[in-house]
Amino acid sequence: MSSLIHLSSISRSYPSGEGELKVLDDIDLRIGQGEFVAIIGASGSGKSTLMNILGCLDRPSSGSYLLDGREVAERGSADLARLRREFFGFVFQRYHLLAEMTALGNVEVPAIYRGLNATSRRDKAAALLGRLGMGGRLDHRPGQLSGGQQQRVSIARALVNDARVILADEPTGALDSRSGEEVLTILEELNAEGRTVILVTHDPNVAALARRVIEIADGRIVSDSATSVDAPGISVPRTEAAGAAPGIGRMAEAFRMAVLAMRAHKLRSFLTMLGIIIGIASVVSVVALGEGSRQQVLENISSLGTNTLQIYPGQSFGDTRSGRVTTLVLEDGTQLARQSYVASVSPSVSSAQTLRYGATEATAQISGVSEQYFDVAGITLTQGHAFDASDVAAMTQDVVIDENTRKNLFPDGNPLGQVFMAGKVPLRVIGVAAIQQRGPGGSTSLTIYAPYSTVQARYLGSTSVSSLTLRVADDVEMSIAQQSVTDFLTQRHGSKDFFIINNDEIRSTITSTTRTMTILIAAIAVISLLVGGIGVMNIMLVSVTERIGEIGLRMAVGARRSDIRAQFLIEAVLVCLIGGTAGVTAALGFGFAFEHFGSSFQPIYSPFSIAAAMASSCGIGLIFGYLPAANASRLHPVAALAA
Repeated sequence: MSSLIHLSSISRSYPSGEGELKVLDDIDLRIGQGEFVAIIGASGSGKSTLMNILGCLDRPSSGSYLLDGREVAERGSADLARLRREFFGFVFQRYHLLAEMTALGNVEVPAIYRGLNATSRRDKAAALLGRLGMGGRLDHRPGQLSGGQQQRVSIARALVNDARVILADEPTGALDSRSGEEVLTILEELNAEGRTVILVTHDPNVAALARRVIEIADGRIVSDSATSVDAPGISVPRTEAAGAAPGIGRMAEAFRMAVLAMRAHKLRSFLTMLGIIIGIASVVSVVALGEGSRQQVLENISSLGTNTLQIYPGQSFGDTRSGRVTTLVLEDGTQLARQSYVASVSPSVSSAQTLRYGATEATAQISGVSEQYFDVAGITLTQGHAFDASDVAAMTQDVVIDENTRKNLFPDGNPLGQVFMAGKVPLRVIGVAAIQQRGPGGSTSLTIYAPYSTVQARYLGSTSVSSLTLRVADDVEMSIAQQSVTDFLTQRHGSKDFFIINNDEIRSTITSTTRTMTILIAAIAVISLLVGGIGVMNIMLVSVTERIGEIGLRMAVGARRSDIRAQFLIEAVLVCLIGGTAGVTAALGFGFAFEHFGSSFQPIYSPFSIAAAMASSCGIGLIFGYLPAANASRLHPVAALAA
């Protein structure tokens, strides 16, 4: 007789203290195709260990196991998974159904790992459940089924891949007598179809239904009631896994199980995500705030004049002689304006005066400038117009006031055409300029822009100027222009009796400082992201411990190590991906609130930073999810099932 299963001198020992506990001792056994064998023995006799070795859930410590003529010890983990998936079908005493899945979903699991397409496996699972009297319970979860119904689902799962050998470990142990009889009847029918049925039980009445009874005690076979004979030769139909790539089906199953596990443990999933949400939200918000503040700084610098150089008499602002240096004159500006690197020049003089209009008095700065000053300094007018070159030449008393002056002198009316007193000089308003961020108090001080010739003649009585404001041509480097201006004026004056303020240097310094602060705060946010990743790893490690039984079951029905690893990796990535999305949403919500409640600047979100944050989130899932996934995939099937 040809043997489907042939055990020779099989022993199995486990570490126990400083020694070993021998559970199986020198087992010799042959089982032919189509037999119905009952293995009977008391608890602790070794019968379940023998069944685990027969089903490739465990490996013997010594001896030879030939399955269908091939040595099992020579098979790798993937080949053993294939045997558990397609050659064997397991029926467990405690059913081992996945609580998150329906009856139909539980039956489909082995077919998914085999690569059967969705339609085929669903139809076949439904047909098997219908055959076993479960047609009306397809969408019920295990908690909604009785013990007998759950065992029927377990049997259907064992049959979905057309297993040649059915291994039933105490299949009636947790059932009432009526349900137990129904399960045994189903096993007899399966054997009649040509399947080999190996039944492990401690009940002699259950064992009596088999054609062959093997008794085991203290790890040894003590009796074998019949000589094994092959069944009549009924072939078991095989269903091909056509219509879908196996890898796609397995990945889809891993994804679906990850989602189910997250839904089943919502609080745990949320707490896992929380660190990622905080980290991602912090990174995106900090980058947006940093960019927003940088842009605000650039706007403020631009309000002082784009690409401008400001030339003052003396060595610096602290030079006590600067007020007596009168060598900076109008002709300097005229000659500079003719240089190729200069776009425009405006002289500046100033005088503080008391303004009077009706019963209102206020102190303001009278800035004497040329008609080009508004272009040089980038000043925009909100009402009216600026004075022109003819006004400067004629020393007219037409002026442009800023918004602060308008609010103080003309709070309720149109200022254009109105005349007010500045000191003892009447001035007429022809335009209103936007507020300029120029030095301390620049946003609150009152400023009047008048022709410099008017200020020199009416207030100062001097032709010298207090400063020159120069706008550099757009195609010229600021540093080159500054050096050229220095050389030009030094040559004209015979000495360097002036100093230059380069607004571009101010902008570079401030933006560099802003960038450094942004990087510093972002580094702190990245640390929080890293802490969140470690939290993901810790929770996933706990998840592996909680779900050892599920992992063992999946391995028993044919899941490869790669399948287990993929499921836990996908779960970790999903947690981080959802957490990342929530973090980005929280960051955008923060920006909305920031804008809604008002601020001097607004966050500026970068698509790149958002994409980088999401990529980081997925990367964290992969990196910190790998260790728990690897640990799960390395679990031994029989140890996991026992847990």
